[in-house]
This record gives sequence, C-alpha cells and structure tokens, in this order.
Amino acid sequence: MAWVIARRAALAYRDVVIALLLAAAAPASAAPAGLDTASLESLRAIDLRLGAIAHRLVTANAALCRDQAPATGLILHAATQYDADTQAAARQAFGFATPIGVEAVVPGSAAATAGVAANDGLISIGGRRLEARATAPSAADRDAALSLLETAQSPVRLTVARAGRGREVAVPAPMGCRARFEVLLGPAMTAQSDGKVVQIGVRFFERYRDEDVAVIVAHELSHIILRHRVRLEAAGVKGGLLGELGRNAALGQKAELEADVLGVALLHNAGYDTASAPRFWREHGGDLDGGLFRSRTHPATKRRIAAIEAAAAAIPAGEKPYVPPVLVQRDVPLN
Repeated sequence: MAWVIARRAALAYRDVVIALLLAAAAPASAAPAGLDTASLESLRAIDLRLGAIAHRLVTANAALCRDQAPATGLILHAATQYDADTQAAARQAFGFATPIGVEAVVPGSAAATAGVAANDGLISIGGRRLEARATAPSAADRDAALSLLETAQSPVRLTVARAGRGREVAVPAPMGCRARFEVLLGPAMTAQSDGKVVQIGVRFFERYRDEDVAVIVAHELSHIILRHRVRLEAAGVKGGLLGELGRNAALGQKAELEADVLGVALLHNAGYDTASAPRFWREHGGDLDGGLFRSRTHPATKRRIAAIEAAAAAIPAGEKPYVPPVLVQRDVPLN
C-alpha cells in the first residue's frame, strides 16, 4: 500500500499548534498558511501516529482486500503543498532537497528497514522521475508520487537524495490494502471516507490514545473494503438533508453497522484488543453521535456497541487473518 498522511485546512490559518493544533478545516489539499518550524514538527508527529496505525491495519488485513498496493511505510509530502508564507519554515524543517520529500517513515516498515529516513528527498519511483508541476499550495505533486507508489512492483525501486547525493534503494514492501490516510485539521470530530481516502480529524489525536484512534481508522477503512460509496450510489441514496430521511437514512445506518462489524475483524487481525472498540463507543460515543442532533444516517451508540460486541464474540480465538461473514456484503446491493 502507498498511503499518504495529508493535512487539509483553510488557507486563512495562522495560530496553528496552539493547544495541540485546534484550527479551522476546509477542503483544500494543502497545508495551512504561515506555519513555523515548531508547528510543522508537531504536524509531522501526528502524521506519523496515523501512519503507524494505518500501516498496521492495511498490512495485517491484505487478505481481506481486493485492491492492494505495496505497503512501504513511507509518508510523503511535496514542497508545493506549502503556501508562500510557510515555504521557508518547511524547507528548514523538512529539507526538500527535491520537490517530493519523505515526511516520515513508519518504524519497522519496509522503507525503514531499507534505510529510507525522514527528510530524504525522492528523485524517482520505479524509474519515473518526480517533478514539481503544481502551483502552490496544492497536493497535486504529492498525489502524483503516491500514484506511482501504489502501482509499483515490490521491491519498490527508489532513487533517494540525502546530503547532496543520490542513491538507489530497493524496498521489499509487503502488500497491503490500497487506501490513503489524511489528517484533517480543525475543531470538529470528523472521521470519514470517500471510498479511497480515510480522513481523521486532528482532535482524535489530541483526545485519544492510539488504540482508540485505531477503532475509528479501522471503521473508516472498512467502508473502503466494503465498497460502501459505490453501493450507496448504486442504491440511489441521496446526500444532504435528504440523506437523513426514510430509506436513505436506513441504508446509511446499514452501511455504518457493516463497517462497525468489519472494523472489529480488522482490529483483531492487526493485533489490537477487540474490546477497545466497544469500550471506545461506550466511553466516547457521546463525543461523536451528537445526541438529539445525531445524524440519522448513523445508528445510535447503544445499537452499534451491541453489534460490535456480537462481532467480537464471533471471532475464533487465535484465527488470523480472520475473514468475517460480513465481507461478502461488498458484492450485495444495499436495499
């Protein structure tokens, strides 16, 4: 798997990383404006936390995923993701000897074992030279590099720049579920998936331990594995206010419960304690479900706890990877 931890935030974003990165989010695929080096290092630490969780989940559950990619453990970013006010600090913090850089490397991953390190520059992937084509701030250059990683053959062949010199590196990456992962800046407790990218709000990392965040990441990855976006669209489910009504809401809840059930299996296969899932919803469900203002596309917390506990109880002791019955639903129309 080639995955990304990206930071999406409003362009009018200044005093970031005060009180652990409480900022304003918006749908721009670029870093926020006017950051200093301390802020960028704090963002890197959060990106690596999500990266380590994601890497663990996608490698342990590759057998459950039809769409796979080499799981290198690389977290990439591009100089063009940073606006003019942040460029100097970004170059000081990250080097950017080349337009595409290694923001971080998951410890113990194939890339780490091969000797790739944070702040290395990437000259080429699989013999394809990387270039800066986007106008900052934009994630287009980073996304182009990620696409090359996702379609590479293992061992993934990289040309890496360090201390002014280039060297060839072969990364014997295992296969993992194909997905990308992004940190969303902002005050909202946001977790979502569009069928390809999992987005987790920075507030999760401020409030919760990694084993708690893993519950949410596994749930959102389950939406990708179960093809929920495709199946909901095929069923004619509407978004917006119409999504809160009748059949739309009922099918939305069905998809959420399927993701809860598969998420428990993903946690089990990755070596997490499956009891962490019902415990998270029992202790923190109120942070997310909105009470009286809960989206009707999502089941009530008590209902999802019951489904999660039943799914966890059904997992045979010691069976890894466990392939749960819910996985067959990815080919079943939602109705």
